[in-house]
Amino acid sequence: MKYGKKYADSIKAYDRSKQYETAEAVSLVLDNAKAKFDETIELHVRLGIDPRQADQQVRGVLVLPHGTGKVKRVLVIAKGAKADAAKEAGADFVGAEEMVQKIQTENWFDFDVMITTPDMMGVVGRIGRILGPKGLMPNPKSGTVTMDVAKAVADVKAGKVEYRLDKTAIIHCPIGKKSFGAEKITENFNALMDAIVKAKPAAAKGQYVKSVSLTSTMGPGVKINYNKL
Repeated sequence: MKYGKKYADSIKAYDRSKQYETAEAVSLVLDNAKAKFDETIELHVRLGIDPRQADQQVRGVLVLPHGTGKVKRVLVIAKGAKADAAKEAGADFVGAEEMVQKIQTENWFDFDVMITTPDMMGVVGRIGRILGPKGLMPNPKSGTVTMDVAKAVADVKAGKVEYRLDKTAIIHCPIGKKSFGAEKITENFNALMDAIVKAKPAAAKGQYVKSVSLTSTMGPGVKINYNKL
């Protein structure tokens, strides 16, 4: 495989087979984030469980101490007082059937997160086939189907992330931007790893955390010594 010059230089800057302590790994990832834009720093965790088993799912939400660095556009599907509360909390778009209709007929997706109240799920469900593949379908487990829409909006704006196991038993999650610096990235990393460890299913056997690595949008991954986490 042929790499770009910056990527190739980054690979030479460290030992790809070595597992680094967290502080050193964060420093290496930030040093190797050489793109001209503010790269996202991502955490990838491989778990020793079977994602095909219903009792071995790992999924949750967390408001990172320093957020993700990305301002998310929020659409709230609600009526009456709940719609008013969503507007006051800073939702970018608020509506009911007319917003669902707009998505359905105009293919409108100028939002990153959809939040709705339980009573509106019947309306939202009409476009479930459209929202699902895009990862936009509201879900109680992710806190996006709730009566407390104001808190849900505030959490998203504050930097809430959802972590969940994919079919290859890996969790991929952003934990900030290069511009955050090492201290904030480390604090976000520790908060998310703590949540993942605490979410260990009771049915999980053997080694739970198989591998942990950090990477930037355009940079190579750096392995972390997960035994000390």
